[in-house]
Amino acid sequence: MSTAQRTAARKNVTKARAATQKKRSIAHLPKATRTALGKQGAAVAQRKRTGACTLKARAELYEEAKRLDISGHSRMGREQLPRAVRRAG
Repeated sequence: MSTAQRTAARKNVTKARAATQKKRSIAHLPKATRTALGKQGAAVAQRKRTGACTLKARAELYEEAKRLDISGHSRMGREQLPRAVRRAG
């Protein structure tokens, strides 16, 4: 774990601890946060309904593309790899 990740994790734990001490619920969070949480939850529900696979890391997609012998897979980014794997598979 890098220093930045440790710092971010420490910050998140501190925020969570402070929130539990204040007993904040979702209703008391800022509107932008509530909206973001709602959108995130809706996206998860949509993936569950459609049976879409879980999001994979670029490394996993890269390995799958390599296994399927997709040309140009090494130059593809996180957005292009899933499409190429779906087309080839």
